[in-house]
Amino acid sequence: MFTDSSSPPIDPDLPESETRPDFNPSSTDSTTVQTNIDAEEEARPEPTTTTFESDFKSVTDLQPERFNSLDELTHDLGSLHELSTRGSWEAILEKIAQARALFLLTKPHEHLTYLTYQVIALAKLRRSDEAAHELNSLHDFDGTHYRYESFPEIYPNRKGSMVPFTLRWLYALIPTKLGNRQEGLDRLYTLLDFVRDRVREKESQSFDCSVELWKKRETFVMNCLLGFHLGHKEFGISLDLIKELINRDPLDAVLISKLGSVQMQFGDVEGAKTTFNRVEKMLNEGKNNGLLNESQFKNLVGRNKALVYVVGKDYVSAVREYEECIERDNSDIVAVNNKALCLMSLRDLSDAIKVMESALERVPTAALNESLVVNLCSMYELAYVNHTDVKRTLNNWIARVAPDDFDSSCTRI
Repeated sequence: MFTDSSSPPIDPDLPESETRPDFNPSSTDSTTVQTNIDAEEEARPEPTTTTFESDFKSVTDLQPERFNSLDELTHDLGSLHELSTRGSWEAILEKIAQARALFLLTKPHEHLTYLTYQVIALAKLRRSDEAAHELNSLHDFDGTHYRYESFPEIYPNRKGSMVPFTLRWLYALIPTKLGNRQEGLDRLYTLLDFVRDRVREKESQSFDCSVELWKKRETFVMNCLLGFHLGHKEFGISLDLIKELINRDPLDAVLISKLGSVQMQFGDVEGAKTTFNRVEKMLNEGKNNGLLNESQFKNLVGRNKALVYVVGKDYVSAVREYEECIERDNSDIVAVNNKALCLMSLRDLSDAIKVMESALERVPTAALNESLVVNLCSMYELAYVNHTDVKRTLNNWIARVAPDDFDSSCTRI
């Protein structure tokens, strides 16, 4: 990209147009593979519908105003991205195999990008051993063979690593899928050190856009670590991570609410109430970091109130709060699930089942997750003598509408 002398310095590691999908890092589930290929050096604009083509151009050959298609970066990437949003992971593996068989991937970074989608698909399909094998075949991520400057004839005037950041993240994640939690944690902390080194490097070079990008990645990795530690009830280190993240973004209402939930698990009910009141005050004062719309913010406050009622065993009041959340947003599956559990605690199994079944019929894309289905099947087992037949009906419906990565074993048939 050409700039005049008055422009800020340009990071040579960044493409001409850098776009990133929005995400709320404080709500990231570290056990879920992210579907966005957030490449270190590759832009990720919105996808366009494409077909296989045989004519490719180098990224550096493109004019900035034309740098707006996924396929200008990597062959047919738009279709892979679209399939990933639909959960069509088997189709992704087939498309990748076809592209390789027809020798349609002509540049080094294309092979890495397709490999990233392959590893994501394998992980989603619970074929983590195959995913680990693919990752191990790459050897050293920081080797010269994965740098743009090693291929000047393909990437003139370009330098930096062509390894997608998501691939580094998957390298840390996959061991946890194979039961090697400590190895996964070690790799995540190594990744965190790597990201922080890049932040310092970009800050020293005054590449502000790059600094912002790498700080987002730092926050993302920290949230992954937070998810792992919370999942194993390691509350001490979890609190340290939460407080550090809140210091970075004191207007992150989701993260502050998570702090209140951890305080609840510590038994510090009064401390949790104070934290939840802080979130409600932020809502009333209109303080928001932009990650939540008004309806989502109100529901967050409502769920916080309901949690306090649940801890106090006031399930009737909790149900009332969850009902308000569902009326405001019928796709709030956390409220749906928790309302049903509260009704079950009130020995109203019939209504609890209706709440969940209604959500599955009304918003199947949002409601169809393993946790909700497990809870619904548990209710079937308590409510019906012929619960096996009812669960088989549910299982057949799931087989028709669920994405490839849905674990149908949660119905326990």
